[in-house]
Amino acid sequence: MAASLGQVLALVLVAALWGGTQPLLKRASARLQQVHEPTWARQLLQEMKTLFLNTEYLMPFFLNQCGSLLYYLTLASTDLTLAVPISNSLAIVFTLIVGKVLGEDIGGKGILGKALLP
Repeated sequence: MAASLGQVLALVLVAALWGGTQPLLKRASARLQQVHEPTWARQLLQEMKTLFLNTEYLMPFFLNQCGSLLYYLTLASTDLTLAVPISNSLAIVFTLIVGKVLGEDIGGKGILGKALLP
């Protein structure tokens, strides 16, 4: 069964929502490094409070979850062997693009140069 253009576009949107929000979630969750509680239960509660009272975290989280919902809805009418590769591989591409735009070091710069040197 061939996928329609609408299904493919929905999967690309899923990838954009998943991949595009990952660097934003990473950046917004950096505050967790400052949370130190004496017990694991208090640590967990404080981390949840830190994240869910932070709009810088909540907005990308909400968009990421919208991507998951759209993925679930799209799977109802799309072949799994098409949906998984499109959404997952493109999510990585969107993560790299958004990470680069945000100024993250995406790595791999020296590897190609080292491989070409004798």
